[in-house]
Formats: sequence, structure tokens, C-alpha cells
Amino acid sequence: MVKGQKSSNGKVYGTAGGRIGNAHLRWAFSEAALLQVRGNKLAEKYYNRLIARHGKAKALTIVAKRLGVAVYYMLKRKEPFNEHEFLGRSPVHTKRN
Repeated sequence: MVKGQKSSNGKVYGTAGGRIGNAHLRWAFSEAALLQVRGNKLAEKYYNRLIARHGKAKALTIVAKRLGVAVYYMLKRKEPFNEHEFLGRSPVHTKRN
């Protein structure tokens, strides 16, 4: 989900054009991000904040990238998904319905 980078001697000269990573995983995380935003009020609120800042397409990409990072750490640490940590909120400050 990141672009390549052309650099030499510590100076960045632009992007390499191609994306690094597996295209199938990128698609899967984009679909997962869309389903998470649709089915979760807290995630939808977070997504709407991102839309205001970055626009719809970029906001969905940000959520997908964060999901990818979350899955990586879930597998690495063998821990379940923590929604509050994913959304950057502590459970104490969230209003429960």
C-alpha cells in the first residue's frame, strides 16, 4: 500500500511509480475496510472525519492501510482485534449505548 521511492545519498527524487506489496491483499483490505465502515458506527464516524480531511478515496485507503497494520500486529502478537486501539480511542472515553 505504499509507493516506491527514488533516492540517492539521503535525497528523495520522487516516486518509482509502482506500488510495493501484493495487489490481492490490497484489494482484500480495501473490501474489509468498506465492510467495517458500513457495519460499525464508531468506524463510520472515524471514516467521516477522514473524508473531511482527505476525500473519500484517500480516506478508504487510510482505513485499509490501518487494517493491514492491525492484522499484522494481531498475527505477530497473537492478540485479538482491539477496536478502541484501532480507532485511536481509549475505552474509558467512549460513550456506550
